[in-house]
Amino acid sequence: MSAPRRLIDALLGTSSDAIIATDLEGLVSFWNPGAVRIFGFAESEAVGQSLDLIIPENLRARHWDGYHRVMKTGESRYGHGDLLSVPALTKDGRRISVEFTISMIRDGGSSPIGTIAILRDVTKAFEEKMKLRRRLADVARDK
Repeated sequence: MSAPRRLIDALLGTSSDAIIATDLEGLVSFWNPGAVRIFGFAESEAVGQSLDLIIPENLRARHWDGYHRVMKTGESRYGHGDLLSVPALTKDGRRISVEFTISMIRDGGSSPIGTIAILRDVTKAFEEKMKLRRRLADVARDK
């Protein structure tokens, strides 16, 4: 599959969504302008760093268990269009909510050598949903 270079540049250069690629060990190998906007780390601050940069400390063990399993097996339950919703960290330490999809990067022999994820900040929508749930709970309790 081949795409025109202008199309690739436009997709990877977007600032709407974060596009983050990692290597086999989970080190960031690509960090687009959307990742800069959402997470606050410059490309030079993120490339070469562990994904721990944006993973809340209390979720890291679970994340790395899954990451290493995916790198070993080449299979992810989130690689087929399923959205994963998780908290993430910004440079200033804020927790945000992100949704993302993940695809495997493979070598010529189809073995996994990394991942690429497309992430979207859904913090506002998540907070609104939580407010509505609280209101519904209050209404139900007051009946």
